[in-house]
Amino acid sequence: MALLITDACINCGACEPECPNSAIYGGGQNWFLNGKSHKPIIGEYFYIVPDKCTECVGFYDEPQCMAVCPVDCITIDPDHVESKVELQEKKKNLIL
Repeated sequence: MALLITDACINCGACEPECPNSAIYGGGQNWFLNGKSHKPIIGEYFYIVPDKCTECVGFYDEPQCMAVCPVDCITIDPDHVESKVELQEKKKNLIL
């Protein structure tokens, strides 16, 4: 599963540097994958790119963004459900 930042985000930026996959971007920022730039997913607050989020599988025991979020606005993204095996495969194939 990928994670999702809700609109309760206060734009503190604590989550962004914690992501080992560089999957978190500030609102309105283009995101990058495989050397290509993509349009922002959200304009108002930080967001997580589902194609890059592995919930920190293969890096940490728990998602680091959730651990540091001061307002607990990061949750499971119900639109991007993946097994641990799928997340490990995604990590292996990610080219940042």
